[in-house]
Amino acid sequence: MPSPDSLRSAIRDVVDFPKPGIIFKDITPILSDAGLFRDSITLLCDTAGGQKIDKVVGIDARGFIFAAAVADRLGAGFVPVRKKGKLPWETRQMSYSLEYGESVVEIHRDAVAPGETVLLIDDLLATGGTAAAALALLDQLGANVVGVAFLLELGFLNGREKLGGHKIESILVFD
Repeated sequence: MPSPDSLRSAIRDVVDFPKPGIIFKDITPILSDAGLFRDSITLLCDTAGGQKIDKVVGIDARGFIFAAAVADRLGAGFVPVRKKGKLPWETRQMSYSLEYGESVVEIHRDAVAPGETVLLIDDLLATGGTAAAALALLDQLGANVVGVAFLLELGFLNGREKLGGHKIESILVFD
C-alpha cells in the first residue's frame, strides 16, 4: 500500500509564492517521480471506496492531472471543470468568491447525465470556493456525487465547511 508519508516528504515549500506571506505547497516533485505519481493516483482511487464511478470530474488546472489518471484507472469518463471561456461548447457556469474578487468556473451542460456517479478531484483544498462551485454545477446537472478527493488540504483554512454534506477525503492535511 502506498504511503502518504512518502508523498508528504516530497512536497516542497516555496516561501513568498505567489505573493509575500504565502508558503506554497509545490507538488511538482510528486508529478516528476513515476513511483510517487503512481502512489498518489492509487490513494486517490481508493477514495472511491470500491464504488462504480461513471465520471471523474477534475478542476482546472492541476486537478486535471490527477482526475484524468484516476478516471483511466477506474474505467470512468473524465470531465473538466474549467475557468470561464475555456470550454468550446454550451456550458453551465458558477461564480465564487476569491480573496480579492470573484471567479467563474464552467462545465459542459451535457458532461454528466442525471444520476451518474461522480468523484470530484482536485489537487488542493484551500478555502473551498472552487470546489463548492464545481459541486454546485454538478448538482445542477443532477450528478450523484459520491465523493470529493484532494491530494492536499490546508486544514487551517477550513475549506471543508463550504462543501456541505459530501464525503470528503484528503490524502495529506497540513494544519
